[in-house]
This record gives sequence, C-alpha cells and structure tokens, in this order.
Amino acid sequence: MNATLPAQAATVRVPGKLSVVLPAYNEALNLEGVVRRALEVLPSLAPEFELIIVDDGSTDGTGPLADHLAQLSPTIRVIHHERNRGYGAALTSGFQAATGDFIMFMDADQQFDPADLAQLLPFLHDADLVAGYRIKRRDPRIRLIYAWIFNRAMRLLFGIPVRDIDCAFKVWRAELLKALEITSKGALINTELLIKARRAGARIVEAGVNHYPRPTGEPTGGNPKVILRAMRETIRLWWRMLFYEPPAVPTRGQALPRYALWMRSAVLGTVGLAALGALIEGLRRIPRQE
Repeated sequence: MNATLPAQAATVRVPGKLSVVLPAYNEALNLEGVVRRALEVLPSLAPEFELIIVDDGSTDGTGPLADHLAQLSPTIRVIHHERNRGYGAALTSGFQAATGDFIMFMDADQQFDPADLAQLLPFLHDADLVAGYRIKRRDPRIRLIYAWIFNRAMRLLFGIPVRDIDCAFKVWRAELLKALEITSKGALINTELLIKARRAGARIVEAGVNHYPRPTGEPTGGNPKVILRAMRETIRLWWRMLFYEPPAVPTRGQALPRYALWMRSAVLGTVGLAALGALIEGLRRIPRQE
C-alpha cells in the first residue's frame, strides 16, 4: 500500500544500523564534499552507520580519492568496478555489501544534503521504503524535460504512483531490499525497485527533500547512451513484468483476462515508448542549456 505524508522534522533516529550507498562515476570534484557532510551529520541521525562508496569505473581520479577518504573513518568502505558498469550495477554492488538494518542511497554529486535524512526518519517505523521527492528540482531545463517524460512514461507502463520515481534519496528496510531480484544495470533501477517493492506488498511513504544545483562536474543522466540504455531496459522490464514475474498479490489490472491485459499493455507500451523515443530525439536537437 502506498501513502503520501507531509515532510516534518525528525523526532527519532534510525532504529538500527544504517548503510549509506554512494554510487560515484567521475565525481572527483564532488565526492569529498558529500562524504565529509555525511560524516558530520549522520552521527546525530543513526546510532551506527557505514558509508559504502562504489566507484563505477571512473577515469577522473574518483577511485583513488575514495580510497583516501576511507582513511578518514573506519565507517567508510570502498568498492571498485574495473570498468563503468552503469548506475544500477553500482547501486546493486553497494546493496550487496551493506550490513545495516536499513539501506539508504544518494548520489555523490552534492545535489542532496545527507542531513535531509531527518525528513524521512519520522516515517521509517511504519514504512518499508521511504522515498524522497525533490520539492524543487534544480537541474538544467533540458533535464527537467527528460525527467517529466520519463516519469509519465513509467507511470503509464507500470502504474507506479510515486511522484518522483528517480529521486536518488531513499531509505529501505534492508530485509526487503535484499530480497528483491534486481536486473537493471542502468538508470531504470529505481523503476524496477519500486515495481517489485509494490508487488511484494511493501508500504511506501513519500517525503519531500531539498535539491541543489550541481556545483561542478558533468551529469550523465542526459547522455544519449544512458537514455538509449534506459529505453532498452524499459522494454525488457515491461515484457518480464507482464509474462514472467506476475505479482504475488493480484491487482485490479491482473484481474483482467490474460489476452485483455496483454492487449492493453501492448498498446500502452508501444505508444508510450514510441512517444518517448520521438520526444527524446527531438530534444537532442535542442542546443544544450546548462
């Protein structure tokens, strides 16, 4: 069941050990600021915590920097990918290595403040997943358009009710997250996680968090290769959810006859993906605005 509650100040700490996963690809200019801020605020928010930095095959010195930062505190661990494997693969490596009772992930680009974990804590006792949503997204206009298209396409195809699917600021009960079979290696991982959590009957609550302009470095979310990979993963995930991974708890949609469900999904999928591809191709022709 999903619920949306207003954000409020935290009155409790994390009820157990917290693992914070930081995927990082070419974030040498941002990673240290995020890690130092996390070390500053997390002791007041969690009785025990660990930071897991996943260097996803960076080429700008992110890996050596992560190893250097690990010397700051025994709570920091580093995982290295020999090559760039994708955002989803980086998160998955972090999830597998996590030892906490709760797992949080956030990006290493300084667009989130670890202190905003306080906005999610009031809901953690009653939820399996607390999903942050960006109150005001601070990205270039072209990326806002990409995000608008993506969110509506995912809602159309998969019926995800969360308002900000790709917000990289979420806290999960580790028991739930580790039980989910994750197949997405790229940007679609948030979509897959939300679909499977909902099908598992997880209670999902949303809370607003602040979002800040990226201070330095280049984002990769608008890269055409990243977008095309996400589209391929979308097709595979939609097909798998339809035929190979039926929900454990039937929903209104699954009450339809199989042929009717297939026809509805096929129409929605074809139209949605075609529109998404056409819009993205058109947007790529617009001069980039930073």
